[in-house]
Amino acid sequence: MRLDQRQFNLLAGTALIAVATHLMRLPPWLAVSLVLIAPWRMWSRQRTGKAISVWLRVPLVIALVAVIIVTYGNIFGREPGTALACGLLMLKLLESEKIRDARAALGFAAFVMMSALLFTQTMGFTLLVCLSLVALLAALNALQPAPLARRHPLLGNLRSGLLLLGFGLPLAIAAFLFVPRLSSPLWGSPDTFADARTGLNDRMTPGSMTELLVDDTPALRVHFDGEVPANSARYFRALVLWDFDGSSWTREGWRPQLDLETVEAGSAETRYEITLEPTNRPWLVALDVPLAPPENARMTYDRTLYARNRIDQLRQYQLRSVLGYRLDESIDPRDRARALRLPDGFNPKSLALARQWRAEGRDDNRVIQAAMELFNASFTYTLSAPMLGRDSVDDFLFDTRAGYCEHYSSAFVVLMRAAGIPARVVTGYQGGWWNALGNYLLVRQSDAHAWAEVWLQGRGWVRMDPTAAINPARIEAGETATSGGQDSYSGSWLRQIRNRLDLVNHLWTRTIVQFNALRQKSLLQPLGIGAAEQRDLLLALAVLVASILLAATIWVMRSVRSKDGDALDAAWRTLRQRLARRGLTDRADEGPVDYLKRIRASWAADPALPALEQLVRRYVDLRYSRGAADVADVQAFARSIREIRAPRALDRNPRRAT
Repeated sequence: MRLDQRQFNLLAGTALIAVATHLMRLPPWLAVSLVLIAPWRMWSRQRTGKAISVWLRVPLVIALVAVIIVTYGNIFGREPGTALACGLLMLKLLESEKIRDARAALGFAAFVMMSALLFTQTMGFTLLVCLSLVALLAALNALQPAPLARRHPLLGNLRSGLLLLGFGLPLAIAAFLFVPRLSSPLWGSPDTFADARTGLNDRMTPGSMTELLVDDTPALRVHFDGEVPANSARYFRALVLWDFDGSSWTREGWRPQLDLETVEAGSAETRYEITLEPTNRPWLVALDVPLAPPENARMTYDRTLYARNRIDQLRQYQLRSVLGYRLDESIDPRDRARALRLPDGFNPKSLALARQWRAEGRDDNRVIQAAMELFNASFTYTLSAPMLGRDSVDDFLFDTRAGYCEHYSSAFVVLMRAAGIPARVVTGYQGGWWNALGNYLLVRQSDAHAWAEVWLQGRGWVRMDPTAAINPARIEAGETATSGGQDSYSGSWLRQIRNRLDLVNHLWTRTIVQFNALRQKSLLQPLGIGAAEQRDLLLALAVLVASILLAATIWVMRSVRSKDGDALDAAWRTLRQRLARRGLTDRADEGPVDYLKRIRASWAADPALPALEQLVRRYVDLRYSRGAADVADVQAFARSIREIRAPRALDRNPRRAT
C-alpha cells in the first residue's frame, strides 16, 4: 500500500528528530545537508508524487560513504558509524513510497535514536530521546489503517504514541533491572564519551583557562565521611607543572612511585569519596594532599594521581588526605635544579626585579612577601585578561596588570625561581558548592584554579596562592566571587537553581548510569539471594514480565466494553449519543430500522430529518450489505456525522420520545 502525504510527512519528521539527537556531533556540512533533505523530499513528493530515481540515490549513497571516510578516516567507530547511520536514514526517505518502506525506515530511526545514548547518558538527554520515541510511535500508528478521520489526526497519532510509550515503560524497567549485564558496558571501550569535558590540561598557558572558568558543568562531586573542610581549605590537587618554556608550563615525565615526596601530617586524616566526571584524561583529582593512591591508580613522586586508563566514564574512588601537612622537608638536588630552571632570553624585567629583591638582602620569606604586596598594590583580577606577548610575565607584571589565577601563579613562580627559591605551579580546583540536601560538595569546571608551591628550608613545599593577595573573596567564597560583575549568571538565582537541581542529576548518575553488573547481582538480596546469577536474573525477569502482562490483560478486559466494536460502530455510536443528548432515548436492544422509525416520529417536521435518514441507511448499507466496509467509506460516514446539523431538542416527554 502506498503512503499518503500525511503518513510520509510523519515519517520524514520522525527521521529528522532522530538525526537531531546527533546534530551537535556531526560535521557542520553534513548536519546542514541532512536537515535540508527532509523538507526538500516532502516538497518534491507533494509536487511530483514520485520517488527519487535510483540513478540519483545510488550515487548519493556512494558519495556519503566517501565523504565520511575522508572526514573521519574510516567508517568504523562511534562517530563515523553514527554519521553514516544518520546519512543513510535520511537517504532512505528518497525511496520510501510504501508502508513496508516506512516501517523499515522507522525501525532504523529507532536505532539512530538509541545510538545517541552511546555518547552521553545525562538525565536531560535521556528524557529527550525518550520523548522523541513518541514521534516514532505516532508515525508507526499512522501507518495502520486509519480507524477514523479525526479533525486533528496528528494530535491523535501523538496521543497514541504517548500511550504506547507509557504502556511499554514497565517492560523497559523490568528489562533494565534484570536482563543480565556485561561486566562493563558496551560503550566502556576506549574513545568513549567523545563529548566528555576535557577539564584541566597538562599544559598551562596564561589565558588558556578562560573557557574552563566560564564552563558551569560539574567536574566532580565529593562525599566526606566526617567534617566538611572550610571553603578556604578546599584545594583539589590535579597536576604539578615543573617546566617552563617562556610561555607555557608543562610536566615532562615523572619519577617512580618508590620515591614519593614525604608527608608529615599536621592534622587528622580526611576521608572522602570523589565521583569524577569523564575527562578523557588519565589524571585524578584529590584534596591537597593525598596520602595514598586509590584502587587501580598510581601516585607519582610529587603526589599526582594517575588512573591506569583514561577517565572515559564516571569514576568513583575513595581517598585519604591531610589538610595540614609538611611536604618533603629535604629536597632532592634534581628536583631543586628543576624547580629553579628558567628559559634563557625571556622576561628580563621580571628576572631583574626578583634579583633586586635579593640584592636588597631579603630572605625567602621577605621575597615572597614582596611579591604578594606587588600583586595586592596595583593588580586587577579579571577573566577578560589582555593578550600577552613573547615575554608574557613581563607584559603581565609591568604592562597589563590584569588577569586571573593562571597569570598570577605563573608570574609568582617565575619571580621565585629568579630569586633562587624553588617553585612550581599546581593546577586543580578550589572551592565548590555544598549541597546540604544531597550531603555532597559540587565542584564545577568553573572552579578550576592554579596556585604555586615554593620549597622553604625546614618547611618543605608550601602552598602559596597569589590569587588570594589580589582577590581573597575567590578563596573564601569560591568561583562565584571572581566575576566582579562581569558574569552575572554565575552568582544569580539561576545558578542557585542549577546547583540544587544537580542533586537530581547526581541521583540519576548513581542509580541509572552506574547501574552495573555488580549492583545488579545484589538486586535479589531481599529474597535471600546474595549474589544473583544469570539464571536467577532471567527467572526474576520472566516472573516480572508475566506479572506485568497479566495485570495489563486484566485491565484491558475490565476496561473494554462490548459496545466499543470497530470504527464503523464507533461512528454509529457517536450519532446515537448526539441524538440522545437531544432527547431521543438510546436503547441497546434496538436495531437501526426501528431506531429510524423513532427518529421519524420524534423529528417529523425537523429540517435535519432527511440527513438523519440518509445516515441511518448508509450505516445499514456499510454494516449489513457488504463483506467489509472500505476505510474511505467509513471515514466519510464519520465525517458526515460530525458535520450534520443536530435537530432541535425534544421536550423530554417520555411518550413523545418513545
